[in-house]
Amino acid sequence: MDERRRDRRNPYELTEETPVYVISVAAQLSGLHPQTLRQYDRLGLVSPDRTAGRGRRYSARDIALLRQVQQLSQDEGINLAGIKRIIELENQVAALQSRIAELSAAVEGAAAAMRQREAQVHASYRRDLVPYTDVQQTSALVVWRPKRGGE
Repeated sequence: MDERRRDRRNPYELTEETPVYVISVAAQLSGLHPQTLRQYDRLGLVSPDRTAGRGRRYSARDIALLRQVQQLSQDEGINLAGIKRIIELENQVAALQSRIAELSAAVEGAAAAMRQREAQVHASYRRDLVPYTDVQQTSALVVWRPKRGGE
C-alpha cells in the first residue's frame, strides 16, 4: 500500500494491511516457526511493519503471504529466490492493473468531456443556414422568358 493512502485512512480503522500481530502470533497463525519469519524478513520475502522499538508487526495480508510462501516452498518445491521473484512479479502485475484502471478512467472521462463539448458545438449551429450541395455545371442552355402582364 502506498503511503498516501495510508495517511488518508482513519488511524483506528482495521484493514488487512493494519499491522497488529507480534511475531509469535504471526508464527502461530501461519504455521511457521518465528525464526522462519525472521529469515523471510531478512530475505525480503515478507517484510512486516516495525514499531518504534523495531519490533515486527504483521498484518493479515502478511499472514496470507507467509502461508503462500510456505505453500509454494513445501507443496510446489520452489526455492526461496524463486518465491521472491514470483511475489515481485505478482506485485508488479497488481500495480500495472491498477495503473490500467486509472488510465481507463481518465480516457473515459476525456471521452465524456469530448462528447459533451461536441454536443455543445452541435447545439450552437445556426438553424437558418442550409447545407451546401455542389451543383455540377453543364453546358445546357436554358431559355428564360419573363411573363408579360396578363398571360
